[in-house]
Amino acid sequence: MPKPSAEPSFPTVICTVDVVLMTLKDDALHVVLLTRKNAPFAGAPALPGGYIHAQEDRTAWDAAARVLRDKTGIVSPYLEQLATYSGADRDPRGWSASIVYYALISEELLPEGREGLLLAPVAALPALPFDHGEIVALAVERVRSKSQYSSLPVYLCGERMTLPRLQAVYEAVLGEPINKVSFRRKIDELGMLEPIEGELTSGAAHRPAQMYRLRESYRRALSVVPRGINS
Repeated sequence: MPKPSAEPSFPTVICTVDVVLMTLKDDALHVVLLTRKNAPFAGAPALPGGYIHAQEDRTAWDAAARVLRDKTGIVSPYLEQLATYSGADRDPRGWSASIVYYALISEELLPEGREGLLLAPVAALPALPFDHGEIVALAVERVRSKSQYSSLPVYLCGERMTLPRLQAVYEAVLGEPINKVSFRRKIDELGMLEPIEGELTSGAAHRPAQMYRLRESYRRALSVVPRGINS
């Protein structure tokens, strides 16, 4: 009898995660990049990324959180899946799939003096390897769209914030001014903030402003409103 034919062999698919980590610097959106240490594209700035470790990562989210922590020293308070990029031509090492996440963080939480870490304004990115430029563009679009109706920009603030500062953050992300009355009404609807009793800003030219913090229930979840922040 003829022997059954052997199963065809297929090349291994490269499976990775990449993270678009954004922050505000000088009231402009910036993305955190790392200088690549290994080929391909050694020495080029790129998104933090790495292989999924099947032996320790229960999910792709866990892999993204691990990569971000190990490569940048950052534990982001907000990490959400953006998209999956795949194909035979995106990586010179072979057919690859990358599950991409985006994260937001306040500038004050960025580690100082981290080797190979740099900030680049999303409006003037350097040349990036793979399809990282396309990925950043999609992440920026997603953040701006979601910021129209949710509490997402609050993750770009520190632990404490005033309402004028939060409004400035929203305006920086959206790239447009927001009516003050409309903004305060939407923030009330979102219900994400609680006043810090007895804490006011001081030393400014204007009168002291109440300090707020994010409510515990919204520290890893978004609050949304049915209509846009500026409507």
